[in-house]
Amino acid sequence: MNLKTLSLGLAVAVSSSFALAAPVDYKIDPTHTATVFSWNHFGFSTPSANFSDIQGVIKVDNAKPSNSSVEVTIPVSSVNTNVTALDKEFQQEAWFNAAKYPNITFKSTKVETKDKKHFKITGNLTVKGITKPVVLNAVLNKQGEHPMAKVPAIGFNATTSFNRSEFGIGNYVPNVGDKITVNITTEAEAAKK
Repeated sequence: MNLKTLSLGLAVAVSSSFALAAPVDYKIDPTHTATVFSWNHFGFSTPSANFSDIQGVIKVDNAKPSNSSVEVTIPVSSVNTNVTALDKEFQQEAWFNAAKYPNITFKSTKVETKDKKHFKITGNLTVKGITKPVVLNAVLNKQGEHPMAKVPAIGFNATTSFNRSEFGIGNYVPNVGDKITVNITTEAEAAKK
């Protein structure tokens, strides 16, 4: 092998390594993403509801996870409590005021990890026009090629909690719990090249 061939081979290997290490934007798949939230109801039960049609991008930098980020948009109109009257009530001004604030958003400000599987994602949650910091405790489920889509894919589960009254939705507190617990699961795929 001559010097020119060796140099070319090294250049290809180095550029390939950089390509693999480059951050990847994964688009959230709304058909495999759920945000389920629950609350205490007069101490008798813990109802739950979920949002659908969730959109967003998870930027993943495996080489430097602190450069990763998450940005999500959740349409208030997609709420499903399994009680039709409550779904309609949640759209009203006293609750989410969907006419004025049609979306809930989350935008990360900091991503931390110790083992590249468990992540602490700090970000700004905006509900009803009010923005407050929250922390998502996320676990990487899997990262690799999606067997059906044949593109790079990633999946996480995450949890968080906050007081709904801080976002201007304090109806019936304290009889109906102020603390909202959120469980998230998501799949996201990279764009086809």
